[in-house]
Amino acid sequence: MRTTRRRVFGFLSTASAAVLLLVLVPAAPAAAAVPPGIPTKATAQSQLNGLTVKSEGASSDYDRSLFPHWVTISGNCNAREYVLRRDGSNVRTDDRCRATSGSWYSEFDGVSTNDSSTFDIDHLVPLSEAWRSGADRWSTTKRRDFANDVNSPALWAVNASSNRAKGDQDPADWMPPRTAIHCKYVKAWINVKHRYNLAVNSAEKSALQSTLNNRC
Repeated sequence: MRTTRRRVFGFLSTASAAVLLLVLVPAAPAAAAVPPGIPTKATAQSQLNGLTVKSEGASSDYDRSLFPHWVTISGNCNAREYVLRRDGSNVRTDDRCRATSGSWYSEFDGVSTNDSSTFDIDHLVPLSEAWRSGADRWSTTKRRDFANDVNSPALWAVNASSNRAKGDQDPADWMPPRTAIHCKYVKAWINVKHRYNLAVNSAEKSALQSTLNNRC
């Protein structure tokens, strides 16, 4: 009887320890997810070579409302909700396509979350940067398409604080604090500017080229 009790006690202690371990060890972060369409280094280099280099400027003042977003992409999902679902792990949504659970990983700074409200959807090439680089001459329809482009590397789900630290700066003035993403970041930036025939200024092009050379 005593032997049986010791075995039962030992089993319960082991089980209790396992439960405690599960409670104390944090859940693994969401798998790293980057947007679709990031080119190879060779393609990015070719695209960078083809970009027009000129000083930034616009024919009129920038206004964020000139880029309508977030528009409906699929079913009940707008562009923000679509990207959260696209780039998160185990994402569940309600009948209005709002994320109710899941996990997300911010490539900019390595932050993970289970609360989607702490993440922003970053326009990789900021809207005001696009405006100064040629979008001031676009139609409203083209600006809407640019601001909601879920099929290219134009939109990234990232930690809100890093997105706001970036603001409307280009790679000459700001790069993600997580250096491991620098190569993909500049390849994506180049690709978006190429896709939309946006210009780069000389400092911006130099920063893009330097990162391609040294990080890719």
